[in-house]
Amino acid sequence: MEYMKKYEEWINKPYFDEKTKQELEGLKDDKKEIEDRFYKDLEFGTAGLRGVIAAGTNRINIYTVRRATFGLANYIIKNTTEEEKNRGVVIAHDNRHMSREFCMEAANTLAACGIKAYIFDSLRTTPELSFAVRNLHAIAGIVITASHNPTEYNGYKVYWEDGAQVMPHIANAITDEINEIHDYSTIPTLTEENKELVIMLDQKQDTEFIEAVKSQVIRKELIKEVGKDFKIVFTPLCGTGNVPIKRALKEVGFENVVVVKEEEMPDPNFAGIDYPNPEDKKALIRGIGLAKEVGADLVIATDPDCDRVGVAVKTTSGEYALLTGNQIGGMLTNYIIEGLKENNKLKENSTLIKTIVTSEFGADIAKSNNVDVLNVLTGFKFIGEKIKSFEQNNEKTYMFGYEESYGYLVGTHARDKDGVVAAVLISEMAAYYYSKGLSLYEGLVELYKKYGFFKEETISLTLKGIEGIAKIKDIIAYFRENGIDNVNKVKVVDTKDYAKGIDDLPKAEVLKYFLEDGSWIAVRPSGTEPKLKFYVAVKGETEEMANEKITAIKTYINNTIDKLM
Repeated sequence: MEYMKKYEEWINKPYFDEKTKQELEGLKDDKKEIEDRFYKDLEFGTAGLRGVIAAGTNRINIYTVRRATFGLANYIIKNTTEEEKNRGVVIAHDNRHMSREFCMEAANTLAACGIKAYIFDSLRTTPELSFAVRNLHAIAGIVITASHNPTEYNGYKVYWEDGAQVMPHIANAITDEINEIHDYSTIPTLTEENKELVIMLDQKQDTEFIEAVKSQVIRKELIKEVGKDFKIVFTPLCGTGNVPIKRALKEVGFENVVVVKEEEMPDPNFAGIDYPNPEDKKALIRGIGLAKEVGADLVIATDPDCDRVGVAVKTTSGEYALLTGNQIGGMLTNYIIEGLKENNKLKENSTLIKTIVTSEFGADIAKSNNVDVLNVLTGFKFIGEKIKSFEQNNEKTYMFGYEESYGYLVGTHARDKDGVVAAVLISEMAAYYYSKGLSLYEGLVELYKKYGFFKEETISLTLKGIEGIAKIKDIIAYFRENGIDNVNKVKVVDTKDYAKGIDDLPKAEVLKYFLEDGSWIAVRPSGTEPKLKFYVAVKGETEEMANEKITAIKTYINNTIDKLM
């Protein structure tokens, strides 16, 4: 068995350290665990690695990080000029277990290959990494993070010179280089001669990033007027967002910001939060509790690497409701358009970019204001790619981009979703409604009354291990072969299989079904977790009608899943 051969190599070869060998020897009687750790290499997906921190080829550890970095280095050496290569690679990391160690392994491997590695003195956000790649004119970037995954995970994302995550053709080429590395002991190690290629960055990058964020504020005078009274509760969920978001909010004029103490400082165990995801209301329990205690107008939470933002707002009942990514994105679309109009800055070719699994709420608002809407595949790199294209051909002007999974980018200083600028703009938007005597929730209801009541939900099916991967493929195959005729007697009028490469988009494992009442269902496997996701979006004339539609579709999906499991 091939996996046992690899297992024995890791135990017996002198290249692997004693701690790793002891960990693996402890598994000698657990054949299933050995198989899962060694039956394949941890896959370098469309942007990098993500996995459980442990020894093995199918886990993330110092050896798999070295291997991925050596593959990246070989790609850079073979596919760039000497001048481009000499621009170096910027590396950042979050607060997770082994993040600093993986950062240094990556830096040392690059330096051993003759490539400069710029590192920060401690943890930094993913959007600042994206900004720094552009600001330093680096050829590439790496961020060590597993985003909002549970504490046992870590990851490794690769960025290209434009500050966006690497596009599929580059990711595939890097994967080919990685797959050529069969013997870990052939990976170069740092020498005294190359140590000078690991360069520590100073605070200048932080300041320039914050200034870029602040430049996106739309109504500066408004913040000055209400910034002392408008109360914000903020939690970085023990991650990287604490320092930059507090600084940015303070410098633009928000003086009444209260931070959740238990979740303020970096903690790889996330202060006991199982799933540090601002999409999950459980992750905001402390924040909402503190908001009730201090009477806050707004609760903001960012995930560990600070590229996603969750928002809770007080409803008419006095309770706090967690807004969805679709709701926040739609509201920001409206707020940005109105602000640009007010300042005579809305251009004729202004364009909103969203993903194909994002609701039409923001799109309908944009279209009603003569703003173009462009749909891209899931993954913020595709939004970043379009920004680059806009700049090159000047045919459109980027206005705002977002995806339903709580990722937003205002401005072009970064090319990935930016939780720092989003936190500032969401706070400004909430303060705007506050100045008019409305809560952010009441502002949302006003938009629904004008544009229709949109409702969206995501059903996630977690299927781990070899069997789980096979089951996910089987379920997708079932939907592809059988399709959906109707849901609760509402006909499906169109089907899109993005694996065929349609709508001028790259091929992607996504199926989307459009119902005659304007509702739609999308099915896709997660690119970062062992999950199959079903996205549901509806629109109703009233909230009750929207709820009825989404309940019917969810019932259909859950019944179908039960039949297939």
